[in-house]
Amino acid sequence: MESKAIARNIRIAPRKVRLVVDLIRGKKIGEALAILKHTPKAASPVVEKLLNSAIANAEHNHNMDLENLVVGTVFVDQGPTLKRFRPRAMGRASRIHKRTSHITVVLNEK
Repeated sequence: MESKAIARNIRIAPRKVRLVVDLIRGKKIGEALAILKHTPKAASPVVEKLLNSAIANAEHNHNMDLENLVVGTVFVDQGPTLKRFRPRAMGRASRIHKRTSHITVVLNEK
């Protein structure tokens, strides 16, 4: 049995979110929440909120035991990129890519 939560179009680059997500993969949910609470990255609160949502889904929708839950698969995909322009020297402009992420958390029962 597994429980899943997905956050789409999060305004943080996928490369930065993957650093945080790699820390919690395979851990028990209590340990994963503790790691996220003490990680000083901008993506930590977003992933923590998503993990809490997956825990709530497991408890409410699937009647899973919270003591046996483990973070199974966690992955980050790239979402749509916002393209912006920044003025540069001599009347030129350069493009800026504001990247977004789709984050998926899947919890498994041990």
